[in-house]
Amino acid sequence: MTKRPDEIALMAESGRLLASVFSRLDQLKLTGMSTMQVNDLVDNFIVNELHARPAGKGQYDYAYALNASRNNVVCHGVPSAAEILNDGDIVNFDITLEKNGYIADSSKTYLVGVVSQEARRLVHTTYEAMWKGIHAVRPGAQLGDVGYAIQRHAQRHGYTVVREYCGHGIGREMHEPPQVVHWGRPKTGLILREGMVFTIEPMLNQGRHMVRTEDDGWTVVTTDGQLSAQFEHTVAVTRNGVRVLTLRPDERPAVA
Repeated sequence: MTKRPDEIALMAESGRLLASVFSRLDQLKLTGMSTMQVNDLVDNFIVNELHARPAGKGQYDYAYALNASRNNVVCHGVPSAAEILNDGDIVNFDITLEKNGYIADSSKTYLVGVVSQEARRLVHTTYEAMWKGIHAVRPGAQLGDVGYAIQRHAQRHGYTVVREYCGHGIGREMHEPPQVVHWGRPKTGLILREGMVFTIEPMLNQGRHMVRTEDDGWTVVTTDGQLSAQFEHTVAVTRNGVRVLTLRPDERPAVA
């Protein structure tokens, strides 16, 4: 379950490359683009410019380089040429990248054009909630501490936390133990040890936390049709705390 320092170094390189994918997306004017156009751009960038592999492509018979989850889509949205990003949308792009046999996983929710204050607030709070969870990671802490930190921040701002989907260990495989839920009680669950690597990826809903999967078998939506947002980083437990392996150039290692 734990990784050696040389393995974490390789994962950090995958994470650095993945962060550059999001830097590329940051340059796009997303309004008017289809989610398939974004997928194709990401696929080409990873393969032909970064000389890496979109790790999600082909996993579980999934055919694309990313998930594109727009507005009331909670996660696992499938890119489509018919799905056009419009002014006022929010959309999460969830991307995995493998280099030298090790995988990094990250996601970011984008504001498309001029977005309502309510949607902007949801996205901002979700980003903060992810960092609250990251801040709880240190040797000797427990996974319940991570989930509790996220849940408490979400509920303080009037949002609910999706319970059916969670973070996960990661390394040579995209999904490894442990499962990292984004709710819970402090001082419960697995004790964290130096060398553990996993994702923290909370999904917050404006309304109820309940979700359902659409007929395509992938797309997960809120049952009440209200908005959902998500952010994700891959993190490693260090001797004294936590290292974010997918930290993007525009981010600071900590958010208050």
